[in-house]
Order: sequence, then C-alpha cells, then structure tokens
Amino acid sequence: MTPYAARRIRTALMTIVMFGIVVAFLSPLVQMTLSSLKSERQVSQAHAPLLPSDPRTFTHEGRQYDVYRVPVDGAVRELALVKKGRAESEFLDPAAPEKGTVVWRGSWRTLEPSWVLAPQWSNYAAVWRLIDFPRLLLNTITLAVISTIGTVLSCTLVAYGFARFRFPGRGPLFTLLIATIFLPTAVTLIPTYTIFVQIGWVGTWLPLLVPTFFANAYSVFLLRQYFLTIPREMDEAASIDGAGPLRTLRSVIVPQAWPAITAVILFNFVYTWNDYFTPLVYLSGRPELQPLQVGLAAFNGLYSTKPAYIQAGAMMTIAVPVILFICFQRTFVRGIMSTGVEK
Repeated sequence: MTPYAARRIRTALMTIVMFGIVVAFLSPLVQMTLSSLKSERQVSQAHAPLLPSDPRTFTHEGRQYDVYRVPVDGAVRELALVKKGRAESEFLDPAAPEKGTVVWRGSWRTLEPSWVLAPQWSNYAAVWRLIDFPRLLLNTITLAVISTIGTVLSCTLVAYGFARFRFPGRGPLFTLLIATIFLPTAVTLIPTYTIFVQIGWVGTWLPLLVPTFFANAYSVFLLRQYFLTIPREMDEAASIDGAGPLRTLRSVIVPQAWPAITAVILFNFVYTWNDYFTPLVYLSGRPELQPLQVGLAAFNGLYSTKPAYIQAGAMMTIAVPVILFICFQRTFVRGIMSTGVEK
C-alpha cells in the first residue's frame, strides 16, 4: 500500500469517526424534535415509528376504517379493516375497493397498523397559546439582555484594571476574586436572600439584575487573559496621543478584544436564559415576571400526560441560544482559544 493510499484511508476513517461522534452528540436534539411533532395517539401507542406519523385510514361509503399490514399469501399488504372478528376478520383493499372484502383468518389485534408521515405542527401553536409564550419570552429576553450588558460592562472594567494597572495588593485581590469561583451557590443563597428581603427586592427583577453590574470571577478571568495578549506598546502610543485610561480602553483594548467579549456575551446570555433556580427563588409569587424556564417547569407539571407538548415547549425555549451560537460560533471559539495564551 502506498503512503498516499494509507493517508486516504486514515482520512476516511477519521471522517467516519467524527461523523459518528456528531450524530451521537446531536441524537438527543433530533429525538426531541421528532417527539415534539408527534400526535398524542402515536406517543401512547406501542411499536409506533420513530418519525412523526398518524395511523393510516381509508374512507369507504362514508365510513372510515383503520389500515393494517396484513400477511396474505406470503406477502404483506396494507388493507383496511372493515369487520373485526376473533378468529377471522374482513379487510378491504384501498387500492381496489370494488373487488370486495378479503377474509383473513387470525386475530386482528396482532397486526401492525400502517402509518403515514404526519408531523403535528399544531403542537407548537398549542404550546404558544397555553403557556403564554410571548410574555415569558419577553421576560427572558429582557433579563438576559440587561444582565449581559451589566456583566460585560463591569467585567471589562475590572479585567482592564487587573491587566493594565499596578496597585498594592493586586495579586492577592485577583486570587481572592478567582477563589470565589469555587464558592458553591448554596453557601451564599440564604445570606443574599435575607439581604434582598430586608431591602424589599424579593418579587422583583432587581436581585437578578443588580448583581450582574458587579462583575463575576469567570468573565473577569477570561477577559483579563485576553487583554494580556494585547501589546502594551499600543497603550503607550495612545497615552502619547493624549488618551486617558478609559479612552484607551474604549478605543484600543475593546476593538481588539471582541472575540473574548463575544465569548463572555454568549456565556452570560445562555446562562441567564437557562437559569431556573434563581428566578424560582425570587419570583415564585410573581408569575407575570417569571422567565421561560420557570414557566416551562410549571407547564410540564400541568401537561405531564402530553409529552409532545413538553418537547415542543423545550424546542421553542432553546431556539434562541442555538441560533446565537450558530451565528457567532467562529468568534466564540476564537475568543476561548486566545484566552489560553498569555504573552
């Protein structure tokens, strides 16, 4: 075997393996999409097909009959059941009803029904109406956008300070900030909730939005690592031209740090979009202010007997983060990779 042929084989094998990994990774999403389009009858019926389908029917002389797959003379035919019986039943060929009925001996209950592809797009319309989706969507978008703005502004300023300024205690302060990443949320839940109760913020969006304007350790670390890759000579050139620290940040640092800022935006937006516990704690008595995750959980409890509705609601909820990631995936990956290199 020549080296070229061996290289071709290795490339083909790697392509197959990568394709298998992608299929396995996306299989839950595909399964959820297909389940959201199924009818209630298909979900509750055993041996139903994977694709969203409805049992095939045939109308004859004003009456509707179910179509089954019937073994006849060594072949399987799709026939309409017109007369049920214990030992024998009568079927009609939908392709040639003028030929009359066909008697088949056996229990018709053992036969498999014939299915026809029929996605139930009405499931999404029903969920949109039942869950009051526009209100929940507006609440979620508002919370995600405001918290993302607060996070980007505060974390950019804090990261700029740690990356460019020298002041006493900078190292210990940065270490202390990074150490808060390891602090479990359950430890701070009761103290922070008590504070927000005392100042009258429980039942409003303030406990969800105000803390985002005071930075968080992970985003600060991500931005600081990227700022360190930007040469200091550019800051010095801006200073010679008369630019102050804030002007340097706005005109020199931020334009070059958009990959890292985009990564922070996506991280925070998706986190806020998917956050369930915090809004549940502070907005449990205010359904008009609750975001999608809390509203969807309540909807799942009410319609637990209709899994297609639950899957449709989940698909509608994850649509926005998926679209954002598809649109900004290159910038996002570039920002994540660049922050791992410190110059």
